[in-house]
Amino acid sequence: MKFLHLIITTSCFAAQALLAQTDSTAVEEDFSQYENVGFADDGAKRFCTSKVLDLSPQKLISIGYDIQGPYSMNLDSFAGGSAVQRNMSNSRGLRLFANIPVISNTAITWTIGGYYLEQIYARKEEGGLFPIPKPSDLIWNKGIRSTALNTTVFKPLDEQRFILFQGQLEVNGDYGWDGIGTALDQTKGSAAVLYGKKVHDRKQWALGAVRTWRAGEINYIPALLLNYTWPSRKYGVEMLFPARAAIRRTFNPRNLLFFGYELEGGSYWMQGAQNFGVNDFELRRSELRFRFTYERSLHGFIWLSAQAGMRANYSFNADRGNFFRGFFGEQPFLMQNNLSPAPYFQVSLNLVSP
Repeated sequence: MKFLHLIITTSCFAAQALLAQTDSTAVEEDFSQYENVGFADDGAKRFCTSKVLDLSPQKLISIGYDIQGPYSMNLDSFAGGSAVQRNMSNSRGLRLFANIPVISNTAITWTIGGYYLEQIYARKEEGGLFPIPKPSDLIWNKGIRSTALNTTVFKPLDEQRFILFQGQLEVNGDYGWDGIGTALDQTKGSAAVLYGKKVHDRKQWALGAVRTWRAGEINYIPALLLNYTWPSRKYGVEMLFPARAAIRRTFNPRNLLFFGYELEGGSYWMQGAQNFGVNDFELRRSELRFRFTYERSLHGFIWLSAQAGMRANYSFNADRGNFFRGFFGEQPFLMQNNLSPAPYFQVSLNLVSP
């Protein structure tokens, strides 16, 4: 509960600070959202800012809930069991995010944040009763969770060039709060470094490299950041490829619609597998989410965000231990599982940056 306490405490301080300001018209790890203050005087060295016109507002605090509709789960054999198919009624879970600026000036912007995500699996009844559980069911019948701390640094070099750095430590698994101490031994790290250019007030781009677990297992891949607003300012692009991309429709500064996708996932240490003598069972979960997102201001800096779309399985396999397979590795999986596509819906209440 320490992480929840941290988010709640931070929310109170952030809310007090925002309520002291006047209203203006002015998301997860979006490198382009970090603002800088103005120049001290005309003689000061000028640096580019990190924003382009009409970007969606940075979320300081977010509290949401995610639910996936019915789908089938095809599970490979494990621990002497047989391959099975499970019909799921839904998957659901709480989502908490925090992203707080620590330093914000013309020379550098530094933020720290974190999140808590959960995915609880609900199986349909078969014949009015639950069947005798198979070993594969017992591995993730408690659901899975992710807890992370991250930091982002935006360093302008001059009026156009900049460097971005993002680092993250995450704990993924089937732990409850009583078992997170043990899960901390399986902490995983991610990082990204990008070099870019702010071409003008409506366009910025950056290229770099990323160490990421989003595909379910560790990978080292190139990354492209692009934020662009059309001259009409009715449409725009917000993209950090391959993690996510979206086309933005701006009705007004407080009323936005997006269409795009996001790749979400990680590697989860499943303590439940210890019941079968497997101490290093890792669930390689990753999914592509194609969605529409609608965001609007409810009052001042309080925004509502609603997503609706389709979840497509990218990976739900299992390995023993952590190792680098990459895109061309031939190491066999311990289990090769599959999930059918499912509709999903997500809603969140957000405190955004002014």
